[in-house]
Amino acid sequence: MSKSRRPRPTAEPNVPPQSRRPLRTAPLVAGTIVVLAGAGLAADWYFGLPAEAQATFVGRESCATCHQPEHTQWTGSHHDLAMEVATDKSVLGDFNNAELTHHGTRSRMFRQDGKFYIHTEGPDGKLADFEIKYTFGVDPLQQYMVEFDRPADMPAHETARLQVLRVSWDTQKKRWFHLDPPDVKEKLAPDDDLHWTGIAQRWNNMCADCHSTNLHKNFDVATAIYHTTWSEIDVSCEACHGPGSLHVKLAEAPSLFWDRERGYALAKLKGKENTAEIQACAPCHSRRRMVQTGYTAGCNYYDYFSNELLTQSSYHADGQILDEVYEFGSFIQSKMYHKGIRCTDCHNPHTAQTKFSGNQLCTSCHQHPAPKYDSFAHHRHPTGSKGASCVECHMPQTTYMQVDPRRDHSLRVPRPDLSVNLGTPNACTGCHLKDKLLPGGKGTAVSVPERPDLKEYADWLRVAGNDDAVKARLAQVDRWADETLDQWYGDARKREPHFAPALAAARQQSADAPQKLLDLLANEKLPAIARGTAAQELGAYFDTGPQVGDRLAKSIVDPDPQPRGAAVASLERAELNVLRRSVTPALLPAQPVAVRGEAGRVLSRIPQTEFGRDDARHLREAIKLAFAAAEIDNDRAGGHLIAGFLHENLGAWEAAETAYRTGIRIEPTAVGPRANLARLLEQRLEGMQQEARQLAQRGQVEQAQQLVAELGPLYDQIRRLQAEELGLLERDGMLAPDNAPLQNRIGLLRYLQGWRKEAETALLNAWLLEPRTPDFGYALAIFYRDTGRPEQARPLVRRLLELRPDDPMIRQFAEELGTRAPAGPPR
Repeated sequence: MSKSRRPRPTAEPNVPPQSRRPLRTAPLVAGTIVVLAGAGLAADWYFGLPAEAQATFVGRESCATCHQPEHTQWTGSHHDLAMEVATDKSVLGDFNNAELTHHGTRSRMFRQDGKFYIHTEGPDGKLADFEIKYTFGVDPLQQYMVEFDRPADMPAHETARLQVLRVSWDTQKKRWFHLDPPDVKEKLAPDDDLHWTGIAQRWNNMCADCHSTNLHKNFDVATAIYHTTWSEIDVSCEACHGPGSLHVKLAEAPSLFWDRERGYALAKLKGKENTAEIQACAPCHSRRRMVQTGYTAGCNYYDYFSNELLTQSSYHADGQILDEVYEFGSFIQSKMYHKGIRCTDCHNPHTAQTKFSGNQLCTSCHQHPAPKYDSFAHHRHPTGSKGASCVECHMPQTTYMQVDPRRDHSLRVPRPDLSVNLGTPNACTGCHLKDKLLPGGKGTAVSVPERPDLKEYADWLRVAGNDDAVKARLAQVDRWADETLDQWYGDARKREPHFAPALAAARQQSADAPQKLLDLLANEKLPAIARGTAAQELGAYFDTGPQVGDRLAKSIVDPDPQPRGAAVASLERAELNVLRRSVTPALLPAQPVAVRGEAGRVLSRIPQTEFGRDDARHLREAIKLAFAAAEIDNDRAGGHLIAGFLHENLGAWEAAETAYRTGIRIEPTAVGPRANLARLLEQRLEGMQQEARQLAQRGQVEQAQQLVAELGPLYDQIRRLQAEELGLLERDGMLAPDNAPLQNRIGLLRYLQGWRKEAETALLNAWLLEPRTPDFGYALAIFYRDTGRPEQARPLVRRLLELRPDDPMIRQFAEELGTRAPAGPPR
């Protein structure tokens, strides 16, 4: 928007010659005019917006007035159509009495009185009619939302609880389908969190802030009702450029300049660094948790979010996408990111489409005198074939939500050598997996029984752990791919260091995992998200020696917030003296909120009296940030669970109890609050028992008896909480029988309930599932000891000594059982 102004024309006054000043005064007058004009220009430049002026959201129409070309491009884009009121124009699905039967439930989509409805199973398990209030997305699928719990007096601009239907419309094939959760093929019970009326399908806390502009969740804990608001229903201009009121004010002001301090008074997305633009996209294109509310474009991402690291459930060991992780976590692994490439180098920011089609998208930057990359000499595939496509090799895709293919944005070179050694994916195997003969006619493919459920490469990888034929086929093609690339490009392609071996070692809990993770964390040439993951994994290895704590302490000042935050979180598991030495509150003011809040949570267990005045003040501020982060999830049990934990660390027992009880009320089916509340009440029970004994010893028999009378109901309450928690864990255990931590928790609670045989089964399952996890072996050994079977505990302890020879707790346990440490290095 131009700030030039055309000066108004002025007429020379009709003055008689004799009344005019002598000619010699003209320079003085002209000089005065120049000075005054200069002063005016200087003042115009200097005086801008007040320092306290805050930008507010003004809506797309204010932007479109001056930016019509950009508005035209945005109109009809996925951002524009991210969410809409259900109308004849916005609804794409067939609501002309169309039907879909899934697991015996017949859903019917119909229209009535100009509105859209679905007749389907509700939260009570009964069939009923539900009005469609909003559409969600536009391509390749469209979902639909139903509103619940709306009070009659709720203002029109507020939205109550919205639930996203699993019955969805495939916009490509023009058909209805049921969007099952990943790896869940059975019918969902109406009270299941994954049912369309469950909390996992709740728009307000799962989807809303990325599909609308200036969204405020506004959950009322007292009434458990949402009062969610937005400025615009979709992803509009100000979602990416920030609130525009000050920009509009400057544009309309009678000034020649923009503001000398704020520039255009919008988010500064362009500059020498690429981080500002990428961080403007990242909040909605990353797996992350929110640590502070109020984010607007231009803010530091890590002051408001903490992105998920390369966890085993979301990424393969080499960082390739496994679960639906969106683009940010992948892209920040790439060389493109580290070379300064931005999202808009490939994507039109207003249409959200790629700027070019085919290989031109890549060769527009990767240009050479001769076609170095877009040629047979590079890709070794026939021109025009799938193998000649840049993105097929360097951005392989995986289908999510049954119909939505998404490309891996780590832009990596295929590494079948890592596949051979670690079982990670590679683009070559993904393409040639189903060839009847290996390419080049070398041998016969391993026979795999007909598996119609294995529709794409990701499905093969998913079942390989439990299917020997599938695993053998993958291994065969991996070896072929590795040998072929050796022939094409030579062995030098394998020389570049990769973080995959370290993360794979951590996942396998191999003996060399700690050293590999230490080396990865220290190597600042490797992606920060990988180093952060190493810091996260090292939290399990404090017993291997002081080098773990020392390395994590150094990472507190890592150049990137991801290793910093992960190091702080891992140090929570260290001894208090290591924690005190490593995370000093004096470092906190320079950290982004994601790190400061995590530090506040971790350090809250150290009394503030142990710090000096300034350090204690910094720590209090960090703890406030930790509480604020927990408050963001006040509609989930997890938020109240963290708040209760913080209150406990601060010695606020009543506040902790209130937090746990609130978590149970808000999300009755959640695991965690009951266990923590039971533990808190057990501490109270022990204190009351001790007080009763002291009263009796002092001869205050009546007071002691009154106190003892209160013990029974309290004990019953503890047992009830434990039984309810066990029931929830058993439910989850049936859904995830291969989850070792879950099995371990089930075993411990079964033991507390007196179910010894059942407890042994669960504890043994946990150990067999993860035989390299010392905690599970230790729990099983303790169980054997406490149930009078030390002979069964001894071999477990010997194995634990192999895994953790320097762990003082394990060594003490071994001495108690008379178990000697095994000779030789750990296996």
